[in-house]
Formats: sequence, C-alpha cells, structure tokens
Amino acid sequence: MRRHHPKRSPQGRPPQGRQGFLATLGGLSPTVWLVGFVSLLNDAASDMVYPLVPLYLATVLMAGPSALGLIEGVADATSSLLKLVSGIINDRTRRSKGMILLGYTLAGISRPLMVLATGWGGVMALRFMDRLGKGLRSSPRDALLAASVSDDNRGIAYGLHRAMDNAGAVIGPLVAAGLLALAVPIETIFLLTIIPAMAAIALAGFLTEPKGYTPPRRAAVDWSLGSMPLRFRRFLLVLGVFTLGKSSTMFLLLRASELGVTQAHIPLLWAGVSAVAVVFGTPLSALSDRIGRNPVLIASWILFVVIYLALALNGDGPVLIALFLGYGLFMAANEGVERALVADMAPEDRRGTAFGWYNLISSFALLPASFLFGIIYEDLGHVAAFGLSAALGLIALLLFWAWVLRTPDGA
Repeated sequence: MRRHHPKRSPQGRPPQGRQGFLATLGGLSPTVWLVGFVSLLNDAASDMVYPLVPLYLATVLMAGPSALGLIEGVADATSSLLKLVSGIINDRTRRSKGMILLGYTLAGISRPLMVLATGWGGVMALRFMDRLGKGLRSSPRDALLAASVSDDNRGIAYGLHRAMDNAGAVIGPLVAAGLLALAVPIETIFLLTIIPAMAAIALAGFLTEPKGYTPPRRAAVDWSLGSMPLRFRRFLLVLGVFTLGKSSTMFLLLRASELGVTQAHIPLLWAGVSAVAVVFGTPLSALSDRIGRNPVLIASWILFVVIYLALALNGDGPVLIALFLGYGLFMAANEGVERALVADMAPEDRRGTAFGWYNLISSFALLPASFLFGIIYEDLGHVAAFGLSAALGLIALLLFWAWVLRTPDGA
C-alpha cells in the first residue's frame, strides 16, 4: 500500500488538503467504514446499559459512589495492560482481525450476564470482562486504521471512527430510554444488548488486513517506551496528568441524577452528549488535518476545564444540559485528534506498540482517577471532586503548552 509522508512543522501541522471534506470522506478505505459500523453496533449495546449501571448499583445493589469508582477504575486499569500487550503482538504479527474479533466477543457476552450479579463485586467482574475485550481490540484496531489510510487523511479517519462509535452511544441510550418508558426492567435491558452485540461480532468477521501489511523481518520484540520519540513520551506523561482528572463519565451521570434528572431521562441526557460528538467529531478531526492537531486538542482540554469548574460550582437546570452538550463537544474535539496525534508521533513499524502505550497510560490512570474521585465525592462532596479534576486538567494543559510543544522537531 502506497504511503504518504507529508512534512510537518514543530506543531505537527500538515499541509493543506486539496480534496473537499465530503470527497475525502467518501474516498476512505472500506476498512475504515467497516470498523466504524462494528464500533457503532458495539457501542449501541454498551450504552444501552452504561448510563444505567450507576442506577443499578444504587437502587438494586445498594452500592455508593466509592464502589462505583472502584469498579470503573479496576475495570479500565486492568484492561490497559492488555492494550499494550495486544499492540506489541500486532506489530510483530500484523494480524489485527483475531484480537479485534475476540475483544468484541468478550464484551458482547459480559453485558447480558450483568443480571446474574448479586452484589457490586459481580458487577466489577463483568465490567472487567467487558474491559478485557476492549483491551484486546483497541490497539490492533487503532493500528489497523492507521495502516488503512494515507497520512494526510489520518485525522478524518479517526474522527469518522469515533463519530460512528458515538452514534452507537446515541442509539443505545435512546433504546434504553424507550424501554424504561415502557416499564421494562433494567435486567431485561441488559439481556437485550445481546442483539446488537452479535451483529457487531458478525461484521467484525468480514475485516481484512490491508495489502502490504506484513510482519517486519526483525524478530526482536521492542516494547520499550524509552526508544520512542521524546515528544511522544512527553505527551504520554502529560496525558496521564490530564486523565487523573478525567475519571469515569459515570460520575457526570450520577451528578445529573442528584440534580433532579429522572431515571428515564438519564439515558436521553447521555444520548444528547453522544449526538453532539457524532455531529462534530468527524469535521473537527478533519480540521486537525488542515490546521494541525495541537490547536484542536488544546481547545478541547480548555473546554473540559470549564465544564468541570461549572459542575463544581453548581450546574443545575438548563445549565446542566448545556454542560453535558459541551462535554459532547469536548469528546468530538478530543478523541479522534488524540489518536491521530499518536499515529503522527509514532514510528510506522511501531504504531501498534505506540497505541498500546497510549491506551495503557490513558486507561491505567483511570484507576486512581475514578477511585479517588469517588472517595472525594462521597466524603467531601461534588465541589471538591469536580474542582480537583478541573485543576488537574489545567495543569496538563499548561504542561502540554510549555513542555510538549517546545520539544525540538523530530525529537
């Protein structure tokens, strides 16, 4: 497969593209679209239950915010180790399909089994199984996307994938809200997730490896972060600081519930967040192909800080809706651009490993982030919890501006 390597400025700014947005979008590899549809179906299944987990823990299993923080932290942090391992294996074998397929299968099975949980420990075990699947598929999938497009279309490819993923996050909560309005029990909703999950697994079976995507000749396994470019290592450190303040988005839903949003409206609120991410995700990521990744990423982090500061102060009524929609805009400007930036910084033959480290650090930091957020939330209140998150986001933003962007070009 022909590769393009446009020159970049120290700020990671690619040359201006000549194709229009829609023409570029329509010309993307079929693999990009297929991966997008698989993610859409999987996320529809996941987000049928994701907004309901805090309610299920609180109303059925009688567990508080600290249990929620521990469950989400352990689930994400444990799977993060597999993201590094699967990325290294992908670089050595250049065979992404098997791990992607297994990852979606484990996730699809775990959600219906939630009805068997008799305590929050059972929920933790099944969330671990779900995140185990994510750990297996994430890095190989991200590397597969990078290998399926030219370098100057990388932002739009990752943006499309994240937009389709978030489209599933719109469909899932809407279905859940409709079922709740019909008085369908939460346990039955968990069981119904098997339908979109099986469809996602079936579609993943049609994935193919890109032509020329062959294993390298060298036999040594190089997982070392020290041999990666300096700018990439600095970016990962700053990303870790930012993620320490990010915690699980389930706390946003918990806060919304405390502010009076009803059980039936919680999924609708989350659907609104995902809808904003769907609408703006691809255009903002495509914008990063034209003006550079850094301005878009910085803007997204500033928005995050503003949202969490507002939630710390109050954020009820119409303001709450605006903040949640703003969070969708943060997701749109952040998710695809971060991944495109990782692919930009990483050596071509080690992108799987680079995505492994990216996923490892961004996920592993969620363990202390979610657990500590839950403890602070329960003991000191929402002002301290959301205020600390905003402070960490601001620190990460300043470090990125003053440290990462000043790394010599090519370092």
